[in-house]
Amino acid sequence: MELAGEADLLAAWEAGLAAGRTGRALLLHTVARPGTGTAELLAVPLGRRDAELFGLRAELFGELLNVRVGCPSCAEEMEFAFDSGQVVGAARPADGPLRVELDGWQVGFRLPTPGDLAAAERAPADQARAVVLERCVLTAEHGGQPVAARHLPEPVQRRVAEAAAAADPWADVRLHLSCPECGEQALAELDIASYLWEELDDWARATLLDVHLLATAYGWSEAEILALSPLRRRYYLELCADA
Repeated sequence: MELAGEADLLAAWEAGLAAGRTGRALLLHTVARPGTGTAELLAVPLGRRDAELFGLRAELFGELLNVRVGCPSCAEEMEFAFDSGQVVGAARPADGPLRVELDGWQVGFRLPTPGDLAAAERAPADQARAVVLERCVLTAEHGGQPVAARHLPEPVQRRVAEAAAAADPWADVRLHLSCPECGEQALAELDIASYLWEELDDWARATLLDVHLLATAYGWSEAEILALSPLRRRYYLELCADA
């Protein structure tokens, strides 16, 4: 992966300030895949996108993620490290349609994509699941007769969801944890897009503070300051502090 420059990262951060969850994930994916069109990024299976975001995170901040989760039983904060390398190096979801059969039902479908989540986000909350289902189901038949996706019975919908999860396991990273205080078992979701956005937000604000201090001290432009290596920039900041 070609590592994005600091100016590109700041531009993505600035654009993401006014974006929602799916919009920020798309911006991060654009950084991970420079030069790729929006339509192509929105059509990538979620597990593949998240694997690429884990790869971007490793390039920017390292492979180990420090995650904090509150215990659902005693509210004690649990902290653990997650190695993103196991996601980056994992097998990617297969391309092409999938198929399930249950009780005379035959359903062909594809894996959910960021475009599907964006459409669901625009829909009323009680219709979001139906929106994703209708977008992902390609064909549905019962007894040889075609049926609209919205009319699939609940057991068939569950079977489709289970098959999609099995085919694209990295689309929903969940970690099994044990609370060190009470021993309660907990299941924690690791949303790499949200996690990486928070890290990018912290980095961007710290970087802009550095730019402000150096611009004030030396009269340099933002572009000139960002062109400095991190080591030289830190040295100049130390000189400003000692002055």
